[in-house]
Amino acid sequence: MASELIPAAECAVPPAPTFSIPDLNRVPGNHGIWVGIFCVLVEFLLFFTVYFVAKAHHPEAFLKGPEQLATVAGTTITMLLLTSGYCVVKAVAAMRADRQATTLRWLLLGMFLGLGYPLVKFFEIRWNVAHGIDGEAGIFYTVYYYLTLNHLVHVFWGLLGLGWVATRTAVGGYSARDYAGLEAAAVYWHTTDVIWLIIFPFFYVWR
Repeated sequence: MASELIPAAECAVPPAPTFSIPDLNRVPGNHGIWVGIFCVLVEFLLFFTVYFVAKAHHPEAFLKGPEQLATVAGTTITMLLLTSGYCVVKAVAAMRADRQATTLRWLLLGMFLGLGYPLVKFFEIRWNVAHGIDGEAGIFYTVYYYLTLNHLVHVFWGLLGLGWVATRTAVGGYSARDYAGLEAAAVYWHTTDVIWLIIFPFFYVWR
């Protein structure tokens, strides 16, 4: 019979691809990263309080201040962070499907876009200083530098975290059943995105 002539290896059903269904009751990442995120949010809540206090006491400075900043720099940073965050989302989704190589590619692309932020900020500060906009140019710019540079520090930490999970992904440190570390880095990175989405209108848009 025809079925008896086909080798058993060719008749075998290929194994189903491994993937994980997210547990909606599980906290993404780990408890440690959420403690850290809580501390970051409290820190920036205090910074934003300083912003509003300064704005209330110096409304004219905060009215005219954004006109002197390079809005294109702030917009570029916003787009870089949002697209980088999208790449990290895709990386987590790929790991849930147990596609380590795809995960690594998305992480590296996310890091590449994220590194564009400090590069743009470097040229923005150079432009500011060339136009007399430094930390002593007025209260608006003092608060601007204080918040944006503190945010940049947290972005560097986020980039280091992405670098770490990218390295672990490259050596097979995560799988569809165990990727909490990857999620932790992703959650922190998204936190920096959200904070920037508050900073951006405060200094570049809101009059």
